[in-house]
Amino acid sequence: MNDNHTSPPSEMELKVKALESLLVEKGLVDPAALDELIDTYENRVGPKNGAKVVARAWTDPQFKAWLHEDATAAIASMGFTGRQGEHMKIVENTNVIHNLVVCTLCSCYPWTVLGLPPVWYKSAPYRARAVMAPREVLKEFGTEIGKDVEIKVWDSTSEMRYLVLPERPADTKDWSEQKLSALVSRNSMIGVEKARLPEES
Repeated sequence: MNDNHTSPPSEMELKVKALESLLVEKGLVDPAALDELIDTYENRVGPKNGAKVVARAWTDPQFKAWLHEDATAAIASMGFTGRQGEHMKIVENTNVIHNLVVCTLCSCYPWTVLGLPPVWYKSAPYRARAVMAPREVLKEFGTEIGKDVEIKVWDSTSEMRYLVLPERPADTKDWSEQKLSALVSRNSMIGVEKARLPEES
C-alpha cells in the first residue's frame, strides 16, 4: 500500500480557497496583501510567540520575574508588540491555583501572543459560564482540576489583557526553550487546558 499521497483539503479549506479566488478575481483583494496578512498571522503574531514567552519563563528565572513585574515590557523585549499586545499581565498556574481568562463584555485578546481569538472565546456561553461555572467549562475542554486547587477567573479588558503561564510539565528539566515551546498551546495560555505532556508533543 502506498501512503505517499496528500490528503484532500477539508470542506472549510475549499470554501476559503473559493472565496479567496473570487475576491482576487473581482479585484477586491490584492493577492500580495493577502499573502502578507496570512504570513503575519501564521508567522509573526500568534500562539507560537506566546509559546516562546512561556518557554523562556520556564527556563529563565530573571525573565519570569520580569514578566510578573512588567509583562508588556518583557514580552516586547522578545520583539512581540502591537495588535492588542499592550497592557499585558501574567497569571501563573501552580499546583494550588489554576487561572482561566475570559472577556465578559467584549473580545479583548492579546493577538500578538495568541493570534486570532477562537470563536468559542467570543461566544456568549463561554463568557458567561467561565465566570459562573469555571470547573465545568474546564471539564468540557478535558481539563480536570483537583478539588483542592483554587480556580481564578480573570476578566480581560482593553486596559488589562491576561496571559496564563501554564505549569511546566514534569520530566522536562533539560529541555531547550524550542523543545519546551512545543508543549505550549493557545488554549493553555488562556487556561482552558494545561500544557501538553512530553509524550504528547
